[in-house]
Amino acid sequence: MLPSEVTGLLALVGGDEFKPGNEDQDRLLVAAARERGGPAYVVPTAAARGGPEQAVANATRWFAGLGLRLEELHVLTRTHANSEEVAAQAERGSLFYLVGGDPGHTASTLRDSRVWRAMEGAWRAGAALAGSSAGAMALGEWTLIRDRFKGDHRRQFRPALAAVPKVAVLPHFNAFGQRWVESAAERAPVPDAVLLGIDERSAAVWDGRGWSARGPGSVTVIRESGRASSRAGEEVLGLPEPRAD
Repeated sequence: MLPSEVTGLLALVGGDEFKPGNEDQDRLLVAAARERGGPAYVVPTAAARGGPEQAVANATRWFAGLGLRLEELHVLTRTHANSEEVAAQAERGSLFYLVGGDPGHTASTLRDSRVWRAMEGAWRAGAALAGSSAGAMALGEWTLIRDRFKGDHRRQFRPALAAVPKVAVLPHFNAFGQRWVESAAERAPVPDAVLLGIDERSAAVWDGRGWSARGPGSVTVIRESGRASSRAGEEVLGLPEPRAD
């Protein structure tokens, strides 16, 4: 048992998932899922409007190459998210991987739903939880959506799943995510909000003891007092612990 009230592994991935370069964090997820036992799930909610079948296929193929069989946890709509049958499946899960796609849809579909409560309960009992890009954004206290039109770098805060309190994730930080910093910092809902920039194919990983950076890129913690970046294997400082209740 890990020395934390939150006993499951948590990985926040910066996007470009299910491709070479993600092995560092994904092998940790595989090991955690095997240790717990039970079905390992890909959750394609974020891809509901842009090809969920392909997202599931990419995930299952990638993790099969790492020695883990994934199944789909079919949650594309709010109706799915409140299904007793799907929630019962989630209760037995050993891993939940939220794919990338639409950040607003992921949070609004899963928030305060039966399936999210089941996933969260399994995670707190030792299952692994991961999200990439929009999936990682949904696991913060807030997700960020574009202000008005496609290509607008300004971001608005929306309530998310709050697995990690006081945090908004900025994925693809080495590509376009860093362009969101100015507007996100200006519009932060609370003064002590933390912006978490995560490079593609890289991750901030919570192991029950603390946060560390994984993958080929960097993890950047941005607070009012400044910013600090961590590389693979280094501790990530200034990032709140996952919520314990």
